[in-house]
Amino acid sequence: MSTPNRETPRPAAGRAGIKKELPDRFKDHRHVWVFIELERGQVHPVSVELLGEGRKLADKLGVQLAGVVLGPPEEATRNAVAEAFAYGADMVYLVEAPLLADYRNEPFAKAMTDLVDTHKPEILLLGATTLGRDLAGSVATTLHTGLTADCTELDVDTDGSLAATRPTFGGSLLCTIYTLNCRPQMATVRPRVMPMPQRADRPVGRVIEHKLWLAEDEIVTKVLGFLPDSQSAKANLAYADVVVAGGLGLGGAENLQLVKNLARAIGAEHGCSRPLVQKGWMPADRQIGQTGKTIRPKLYIAAGISGAIQHRVGVEGADLIVAINTDPNAPIFDFAHLGIVTDAIRFLPALTEAFTRRLSPHSRDKLAS
Repeated sequence: MSTPNRETPRPAAGRAGIKKELPDRFKDHRHVWVFIELERGQVHPVSVELLGEGRKLADKLGVQLAGVVLGPPEEATRNAVAEAFAYGADMVYLVEAPLLADYRNEPFAKAMTDLVDTHKPEILLLGATTLGRDLAGSVATTLHTGLTADCTELDVDTDGSLAATRPTFGGSLLCTIYTLNCRPQMATVRPRVMPMPQRADRPVGRVIEHKLWLAEDEIVTKVLGFLPDSQSAKANLAYADVVVAGGLGLGGAENLQLVKNLARAIGAEHGCSRPLVQKGWMPADRQIGQTGKTIRPKLYIAAGISGAIQHRVGVEGADLIVAINTDPNAPIFDFAHLGIVTDAIRFLPALTEAFTRRLSPHSRDKLAS
């Protein structure tokens, strides 16, 4: 992986066609690519978020934005192609093959590396999902290029180099990494870090099809079947509109019920900070922050959470952050939109009662009259 060895001013937003001073061996590498991940036949939302970010990078560089779709010859794959254009792609590279029906590292890595070797992008972006992380590592290793993982910000430098920013040293610092000596420049971005772009009905544009040169007997991994997850208790924090979370300031595991009660009253998801997962008070899929879920809700209520940088990275994209803490100097008040200095253990029941009264059918009828 390359390391940051210089600091340069970033170009102004919206600047197009940055003048590049690149070595001759990089002259053939052009355009920004986004891997369009299919999850059980549906485009993963992080791919849409990356198309929005890729659009900005491509416009600054004065190049085209391309989606990369790998999948079986089925309707879902063609729908993914159409969605890529609807969210701003100028072209799509398509590899259709029965071997790509389910994710396996060997055929997906083979398809992606062949595409890159043939068409030579300068930037390749993937979602930092379980699939994306596995694929990105294999592709970067095969291509002998740099990969910056779990980015929170992407930009391009004045010479056209990708500036990929990610948390480091346990989340206490942000580090901007440049891949200076190889192409493509690769990065993965966690879901919900980037805003979701607007969808526009656009006709399907240029689709460049590529054949997968691989046979089933060359693939070691076999898919025997799928075990369905239990969806009833599964957290959906990343895409919730409202989230209520608790931290160590609640004092004990029993007080997490106060967070759950408020979440239930307002139709929200509930979560927690990392220390609570470490103590075993909540499952890992409820953790919010750098090593947990990144969220972008319309409303985030944090009760008894100090707001260390690891937590801030995961929530600062929220439209409205309400912090409840007894310590007026807690770091969370530095980035919260509304701060309430009080004991969350006493405040949460009162807030829940107020919301329950306000949102009850009887109250709504009374307000309507």
